[in-house]
Amino acid sequence: MEKENEKLASFLVGGRQHTDTMVEPVPLSINFPIEEEKILKFWQDKDCFQECLKQSKNRPKYTFYDGPPFATGLPHYGHILAGTIKDIVTRFAHQSGFHVDRRFGWDCHGLPVEYEIDKTLGIKGPEDVAKMGIAEYNNQCRSIVMRYSNEWENSVRRMGRWIDFKNDYKTLYPWFMESVWWVFKQLFDKGLVYRGVKVMPFSTACNTPLSNFEANQNYKDVQDPSVIVSFPLVESPDVSLIAWTTTPWTLPSNLALCVNAEFIYVKVKDNSTEKIYIMMEARLGALFKSESEYTLLDKFPGKTLKGKKYKPLFQYFAKCGETGAFQVVTDNYVKEEEGTGVVHQAPYFGADDYRVCTEYKIIQRDQAPICPVDASGCFTSEVTDFAGQYVKNYVME
Repeated sequence: MEKENEKLASFLVGGRQHTDTMVEPVPLSINFPIEEEKILKFWQDKDCFQECLKQSKNRPKYTFYDGPPFATGLPHYGHILAGTIKDIVTRFAHQSGFHVDRRFGWDCHGLPVEYEIDKTLGIKGPEDVAKMGIAEYNNQCRSIVMRYSNEWENSVRRMGRWIDFKNDYKTLYPWFMESVWWVFKQLFDKGLVYRGVKVMPFSTACNTPLSNFEANQNYKDVQDPSVIVSFPLVESPDVSLIAWTTTPWTLPSNLALCVNAEFIYVKVKDNSTEKIYIMMEARLGALFKSESEYTLLDKFPGKTLKGKKYKPLFQYFAKCGETGAFQVVTDNYVKEEEGTGVVHQAPYFGADDYRVCTEYKIIQRDQAPICPVDASGCFTSEVTDFAGQYVKNYVME
């Protein structure tokens, strides 16, 4: 044991003596970028990735298809982080005794490709695509999907990642799309597929739903009108719940009002108009500049408002009142940081609105959506006063 310790000490002291190991001497100072490039060159000269695949070909298979990035964009930090993690997984699988078939992929579908072509060809909407023809439009999209393939390959190789670019896959391949259909059919046959409704971001320019990624990619701060609206109670027409909204174009679709059951609400009289309103106590400052502008008439928890009926603003969907619409509901998503503490609910235009109205059975999951806005963002014939008008041009009268 003493001799072994002496050998170990001899190996460690000064980092100089390495007679008992196969590891080359490590210099006291290292230029990591240079060493990194040496290793990458060694791997390339020896074709180490392909050599590993040859040596492991008789082992059990571990197949890894890389989750494809959009082919029209350049790699960024998110790709590099995810790619590094994936490389760790596949290297560990190889070292654990598997033959690891790892193939790079390209996502050739979706709005990023269409956006580039629309910008290049001056396409403004579906009508322009129809004039060109779907086949030609698809050909134009295919022509640019590999625009940045060299940049991707160089970046991935520079990361030191081992993956097969020559045997890649693209989502535009018929065999790939057919494999997705096959998987979907298996799920359908097992009874795991159902028809449902979900509130999604939507592009009125492209006439299509957006993924959250696509919506966030083009997120912009814009100025939108906000309005404060009063909803008279059925039991006391001279008393109104007062709500604040930044999407006045959704008011024709209003089906409920939501308050927070745990917060304190007040009934106040506007001293200048003599009108009586109900709102959250903590939000009085949003409506009145000073206490002298109102008279406090009553104070109560929000839960006492639950179930109270109010008069709908419009008659477009008045029949919904027969099935539970136009009542006050409660949910803790209503906060005291903004608005009036009374939130107008248009269930097919907001995820929280949809959830709350479904829980209160104001709407049913399998019913036809109450969505009087078409794919181009214009009111449908149901909204008789504003039919055909673009919602952003909608003016409250």
